[in-house]
Amino acid sequence: MRDNRKESFLAELMKRFFNDDVTGMSAELAYFFLLSLFPFLIFLITLFGFLPLSEEDVLSFLAQYAPEGTMLMIENILSQVLNTQNGGLLSFGILATIWSASNGIHSIVRALNKAFEVSESRSFFAARGISILLTFAMVFVIIVALLLPVFGHEIGLFIFSLFGFSELFFHLWNAIRWVLSALILFVVFAALYLFAPNKHLLLKHVLPGAAFSTIGWIAASAIFSYFVTSFANFSAMYGSIGGIIILMIWFYITGMMIILGGELNAAFYKRHSAK
Repeated sequence: MRDNRKESFLAELMKRFFNDDVTGMSAELAYFFLLSLFPFLIFLITLFGFLPLSEEDVLSFLAQYAPEGTMLMIENILSQVLNTQNGGLLSFGILATIWSASNGIHSIVRALNKAFEVSESRSFFAARGISILLTFAMVFVIIVALLLPVFGHEIGLFIFSLFGFSELFFHLWNAIRWVLSALILFVVFAALYLFAPNKHLLLKHVLPGAAFSTIGWIAASAIFSYFVTSFANFSAMYGSIGGIIILMIWFYITGMMIILGGELNAAFYKRHSAK
């Protein structure tokens, strides 16, 4: 009986995958993620006068997750934009980030509504307002994630040095920072699944999907990065736009993991409600 229920649940997930057009929605998310990436990085880098960060901090944070072959392209585009020294760059970065990223969040809202089989009864301004608020929340969480290595390293080094464990700290910090990154991702996904759909959900309803998306996205990104580094030669196939192709595929994987996490939550919720 247990195996049958497991097969039935997996069959339901496969049915949801095709009926809810997960591949198409993932492609849509990849498009909006690409549109919002560079305005968001410009916005972060132009905040350096107010934050104890450097351009290298932002790029090294992104390099932890971005596939091999994309960082050089990102650095070149950013340097070209920042060398214009436009005084309105910060304002442009804020507005472009909010608009393009909120479009991506709005697409996630529609995908999660489809997963839970609910229509959008909220007004346009209410739905867009939720998307913008979630965008601000995600920007805040990412800034905190950037600041944690700066302050966390200094605080931890001070505490460990009091007890003479300064060398031990560096080994522990390398492990702790990966746990913190995964925890931050988990919080972001849980917030998306909790507030984005037009459905009253409790925290326990979104934890399975948040855990799946966190683990699945980290694993899928690592596998894809290894594949790009070891086997694929996108530059030979696509020429100078090879980096963009890699970035789009990575965003496509990211969008798919987010939507699959929502589908998993919806499937669990449906079974729980049926009981």
